[in-house]
Amino acid sequence: MHESGLAKLNARITQCTLCPRLAEYVKTVGEQKVKRFAQENYWARPLPSWGDPNARLLIVGLAPAAHGGNRTGRMFTGDSSGDWLMRAMHETGFASKPTSQSKDDGLVLTDAYITAALRCAPPANKPTPTELANCSQYLLAELEMLRNVRVTLALGRIGFEAYCRAAKVGKAGFGHGLHYELGGGKTLVASYHPSRQNTNTGKLSWAMWIDIFRKVRLMLKN
Repeated sequence: MHESGLAKLNARITQCTLCPRLAEYVKTVGEQKVKRFAQENYWARPLPSWGDPNARLLIVGLAPAAHGGNRTGRMFTGDSSGDWLMRAMHETGFASKPTSQSKDDGLVLTDAYITAALRCAPPANKPTPTELANCSQYLLAELEMLRNVRVTLALGRIGFEAYCRAAKVGKAGFGHGLHYELGGGKTLVASYHPSRQNTNTGKLSWAMWIDIFRKVRLMLKN
């Protein structure tokens, strides 16, 4: 039942027009494109979540990238953040392939589901509080439907805070590698987002990143 519920929710998400600024931005990006993707048809609308409906691991990101997910139609696909995420997920048994290039590339997630605080790419990667509030209903609905989740991995402060609001987690501060026992066998894990801003500067190293996923894998074994 929850599988069909998630499919219906995703269909609703892709038609969402709650945020005029975001709707205009993703459409404009899809029309103007960038030179290296000039021949591609951009998705250019809100992105659905994806993965294993029976997942025990939920990954909460920030938002689609303008020329990543907003182009390909799948979160963490077609950009460097997606490359980092899929390589780590593949090494720890959550993804069938180490790369995520297009929504039709055959990549399958096992025991993991990917969502985000915001479903549209925001200008300068900075959503407004109103936009985050508008989008929160979708994460809230997913938390009710994804009944097997035991570990939630929140990527970046915005993803972390969005999850905390939706799941009514109080007094949890964001910090890379911090984790919180939420009761009922559920754990929240915080990590820096694998954006170029963090990976190119060394704020997030590969060793730090893969360590998070190894810890998550151990948590799911207990």
